[in-house]
Formats: sequence, structure tokens, C-alpha cells
Amino acid sequence: MDLFSLPDELTNRLPKNGTVNYYGHILKTEKANYYFQVLFNTIEWKQDAALINGKIIYTDRKVALYGDKEYSYSYSGTTKKALSWTKELLDLKQLVEEKTNTSYNSCLLNLYHNGEEGMAWHSDDEKS
Repeated sequence: MDLFSLPDELTNRLPKNGTVNYYGHILKTEKANYYFQVLFNTIEWKQDAALINGKIIYTDRKVALYGDKEYSYSYSGTTKKALSWTKELLDLKQLVEEKTNTSYNSCLLNLYHNGEEGMAWHSDDEKS
């Protein structure tokens, strides 16, 4: 199965190992480029940190957490406090909620600077 081919209908693209539903192109190229530029230039990006073997390690990637009032998220031994939604993030949130018929309380944004950065396979197994 080609992961990125356009499906005739909404289907789970990872039926054996999880759930990923592909909705096709939901934004025109011009609108997608607009959101990319606005978010790239206005999001309050911070260098990400992780607690690994008892030491704080700073990664090359930048992150930002936006969400509902007083929301926080912890992973890798660090806690992020959500900033208030921007207009553009609220626009995208509404679009995603309409497509998925699901409500979301936050969005963790990741900024990778080049093709050399990325995220290794992992599980988010933080204790709540």
C-alpha cells in the first residue's frame, strides 16, 4: 500500500500498527503556503529540551505548545505550558476538528530546520 496515494474513501493507513487516517489535500497550495509562512514567522519557537540519563539535553529542533487556557504537557522529563491559540492555529484547529469530527485542546508544533533532523521511533509513555 502506498502510504500517500489518494484514497477513494477514508481508510486507516496503518491497520496493523496503529491508526492514521489520510484525508487528502484539504488546503489549496496557496493557503497552505500562507499558513506555513505565518506560522514559521509568528510562532514562539523555543529550543526543545529532554531529560536523558539524568541530564538536560537541548535538541536542534524548536517546539511550541499552544492550547486551551492553563493547559500543560509533559514529556521527556520536561513540562511545557500552552500559549494561547493564535488566530491561524484556531482556523486550522477548526478545519481539523470538522474533518475528524473530534475536539482538540492543544497543538504541539515541531520545527525541523533540515532533512537531517527528525524524531526516532518511540512511545510517549509518560506517567500521568
